[in-house]
Amino acid sequence: MNQTNLSTALSAEEVIRARHSVRQYNRNVTIPDQTLNEILELAAAAPSSWNLQQWRFLVIRDQAQKDLVTKISYGQQQVSDASVTVVVLGDLEAHITAQEIYGEKLAAGQITQEIHDNMVNQVAGAYQNPQVARDEANKNAGLASMQLMLAAKAKGYDTVPMGGFDSAKLVEALKIPARFIPVMLLPIGEAATPARATDRLPLDKLVINETF
Repeated sequence: MNQTNLSTALSAEEVIRARHSVRQYNRNVTIPDQTLNEILELAAAAPSSWNLQQWRFLVIRDQAQKDLVTKISYGQQQVSDASVTVVVLGDLEAHITAQEIYGEKLAAGQITQEIHDNMVNQVAGAYQNPQVARDEANKNAGLASMQLMLAAKAKGYDTVPMGGFDSAKLVEALKIPARFIPVMLLPIGEAATPARATDRLPLDKLVINETF
């Protein structure tokens, strides 16, 4: 099944069930700009705490840059071979965005001044705790990452979430501002070798009803 047919044939449930981590990619496949932007737009539609959208997508397409990131990710070849490698960043200072988001809603008459002030102050208070800021950055960037992987699969491309990289070296090499932390790498491309489905624990080991 080619990529076009895949993207039109799969339902939401089928996309979820079809997504598996792929570590070998056809090296010379280019994802069209429009398609990549559609994937990123769908990823950015993920939910977030206070709607602060605590993620940024650092998109690596240049081969030399991908090769550089490959070294920083301990030589994992999928980073180099994939069409695109996205560095998903978490925002440690997302409270700054609250002013913009709720300011626009206030200006549009969608919320009152009181609601605006309450929300901005609530966010500012929460972000005074560095651990809250870090937890929110990781949690919400994780939500966007999962949505990105599903969006890519719906468009006919494969992905693999990666936590194996030297965060400090990545920050230095890509000049990532201190405001952001690397949460994961997401190579996106066309699988060279089909992914192997992995086993899942049965629901009776995963679901706890009401209380332990």
